Amino acid sequence: MPRKTSPATGRHRISRRTKIATGGLALALAVGGIVVATTAGRTGEASADPADASFFLDIAKVPAGVNVNKALQGKGARGTFTVDCGRNENQHFNPDNFIAQPGIKNGAQHLHDYVGNLSTNADSNNKSLAKAGTTCKNGDKSAYFWPVVRIDTGEEEEQNPPATQPDRAGSASDKASSQVDCPDVASKLPDVPDQAMDEVNRNLDLLDKQIDEANARIAKGDLKTPQDIQNAVVGPLKDKRAATIDRIAIAIGRRAAKPTNLGGLAACVLKQNGQGGLDNGGQNSTGQPAELPGVNDQNEVAGNDGEIQRVRSATITFTSGGANKVVAMPQFLRILYGDAKQSTNGPANARPSWTCTGFEDRLTDHYPICPQGSRVERIHAFPNCWDGKNIDSANHRTHIVFADQQGKCPQGFKNVPQLVMKLVYDIPHDIQVKGQYKVDAFPQESHNPRSDHDDFANVMGQRLMNQVVKCINSGQRCKQ
Repeated sequence: MPRKTSPATGRHRISRRTKIATGGLALALAVGGIVVATTAGRTGEASADPADASFFLDIAKVPAGVNVNKALQGKGARGTFTVDCGRNENQHFNPDNFIAQPGIKNGAQHLHDYVGNLSTNADSNNKSLAKAGTTCKNGDKSAYFWPVVRIDTGEEEEQNPPATQPDRAGSASDKASSQVDCPDVASKLPDVPDQAMDEVNRNLDLLDKQIDEANARIAKGDLKTPQDIQNAVVGPLKDKRAATIDRIAIAIGRRAAKPTNLGGLAACVLKQNGQGGLDNGGQNSTGQPAELPGVNDQNEVAGNDGEIQRVRSATITFTSGGANKVVAMPQFLRILYGDAKQSTNGPANARPSWTCTGFEDRLTDHYPICPQGSRVERIHAFPNCWDGKNIDSANHRTHIVFADQQGKCPQGFKNVPQLVMKLVYDIPHDIQVKGQYKVDAFPQESHNPRSDHDDFANVMGQRLMNQVVKCINSGQRCKQ
């Protein structure tokens, strides 16, 4: 994003660093030259907090060939599925994380960039995500979000854009309401023959429609007890799903071996106030309060200050991750990449994510200084081995892990499409050389580039996810 004064606002602000330096000088005069630094300010207001100069590295000094993700691209199924969800043009920012800090407003303590699902906030849940709109051109309602990058010169900086605010009250209401929670079918299907694909997809669409109709019936409010809902909605829904699933099995069986393990997917359960469902997660179990200090009027929070950089491009691609074949992700699967608290948790989940365009064969855990004509880039290749059962886990990690360097999963895990996010930035070369850009982070991370991370929740319809799998396994290069 070019660093120019916006004609719409025509305003600049004095940086936090300038304010603090001025206050420190006044205090020094008052106490005979002893300068006392302070970070006090309005609630939620950030103090100046540059990244350490040791965090920056010339990309030319990074050995070539250290990008394991790139090496895996030459293994297994060669197909890809790329979805266009924009560059966060609608300015959807907030310091929430409904996966890692569910139910805690401002729990991330750093600002996230969002594309895809328009409703994403601390109280997001399966129902609110499924109801929301999306920035993705193909209708993918998945939530893709990562910490913003800022330029921090310590001097005058451009006015940050105001953030759009998703409907928090609506998400909280959806979370508290009763809803049906049903097993995912697409993720349990064998390879679907081409000749059966259209019929299978029609019935996958019908399964999604049946769930929507069941939740709409519950939302009317005339069924007063859980037993009433069970009798009028959940029981009949099982019968409808059983018939639809049987049609899927028959369609596959006409061209290949008929699957015999789908019958147990018909029954759904009733989820109330976020409890009792099949998804094993989504609760605030961190011991933190329900709300932490929020952003100020400059979209700064907890030491994260500076001019927000909108990505030049955000490329969202699903690949095989080196596997010969992948199976569908279940709807509402949650996946974390990297570790936002690597200084506390240790290095196990932190991953090198930084590079420059034209140098993607190397990744570093430092902020790169790119040659003229090259741009700063972040590459996030997500875990891709699913346990076959859970859409979340207590630590948000054990249900989905990385394949090995041959693309193989641990015993009992299944290869699912690997999400690879590529984020490219227009950060001026002199800013790179001076070490004046940084990623938003928890305060204890001090903007360490090793704390870079990314988050994803799959809200694709089952038909769309089935298409992703087909494109990858057949070697097609699909774009939507």
